[in-house]
Amino acid sequence: MPNLSWLAPLLVLGLVIFVHELGHFLAAKWAGVYAPRFSLGWGKPLWSFRRGETEYALSALPIGGYVRMASKEDETASVLEGGSEGDISPEGRSKHWDEQSMIPHGPLPIPPDRWFESKPLYKRLVIMLAGVFMNVVLALIVSIGVFAWYGKGYLPAVVDTVVADKPAALAGMQVGDSIVVADGRAVTKWDDVLEIVSAAPERQIAVEVVRGDERQTLLITPEAQDVPVPPIGETQRVGRIGVGPRATVAREDVGLGEATVAGWDATWNMAGSVLNVLGGLFRGSVSVTQLGGPLEIARSSVVAAESGLENVWALIAFLSINLAVLNLLPIPLLDGGQILLQLVEGAWRRPLPAMVKEWYARIGLFAILLLFVTVTFNDLKRLITGWFGG
Repeated sequence: MPNLSWLAPLLVLGLVIFVHELGHFLAAKWAGVYAPRFSLGWGKPLWSFRRGETEYALSALPIGGYVRMASKEDETASVLEGGSEGDISPEGRSKHWDEQSMIPHGPLPIPPDRWFESKPLYKRLVIMLAGVFMNVVLALIVSIGVFAWYGKGYLPAVVDTVVADKPAALAGMQVGDSIVVADGRAVTKWDDVLEIVSAAPERQIAVEVVRGDERQTLLITPEAQDVPVPPIGETQRVGRIGVGPRATVAREDVGLGEATVAGWDATWNMAGSVLNVLGGLFRGSVSVTQLGGPLEIARSSVVAAESGLENVWALIAFLSINLAVLNLLPIPLLDGGQILLQLVEGAWRRPLPAMVKEWYARIGLFAILLLFVTVTFNDLKRLITGWFGG
């Protein structure tokens, strides 16, 4: 059977983007805004069909997607999203032309109440937030599904490394020991061992291990270490004994209720990690060289596909919550930037001058292009370094 892992980037990105744009599209339909095109990808449509008043298209550049809505800013949107509306034929008509349809698929004018700008502020905000909302929902559903189907993964309390001259080694702990009791508490997971040891700096604890057919009790006094607590950067004194776990993941089945809680926690932990990285970029504690772009996403998708379907779903959840958080940034052209613009106009009670909007869009386009060039440079640098064994 051929290896189809190379399809993973298209499937992963395609699903995440499709769900985001589907949110905008469904919200526009709910609000009564005319939406003549729903495209997966940017640029010239490679294939399309029309159902009702909307053209559904698969476009040339699979790096994004868009929903075209009836808007006063339509000409600007056309340039940014891949050309003129309607996929015009040599005869000067849309390939989906219908004499009973509205522009661009027919000659009929768009009714005033079907324009985006004609809707009340709360409906416009719902349309703009719908993509982010759908990405959060996707991440949550996928995370819950992964836990429900595969179970919760954990590292068993089995010792794989013992550092010489550290408390565990001095007490006689050996590689392959299974820790079953620590400080009077039965344990099966490495996280349990870490929690107990961390809470006992410079305090002797009894640790029972199974070694072959024997069970032994070791008396260990964890040494105190100061470790940083993210993201605030403060330190906390914890206990350490100088051992590491065996990197073999075990599974425990969970019910739907526990899977829901675990999926919820995982989703918001991923969102928190994205916010921590963004905060680190602003504070200077995270370098832009650590950011990845399309090539890194493609590489991660292939690696995930080769290592199992579970990892593909996990990557989908992570990218989906990434897209949700990043789209809320107040950068022009992103959802967050457009929401900010709508709120400013709502507070000012009239549209901003055309020149202001034009420069706002230019700044946003420049920022996005700069980010794209930066992350693509990082991707190429990693790729070239990998080729030459750096």
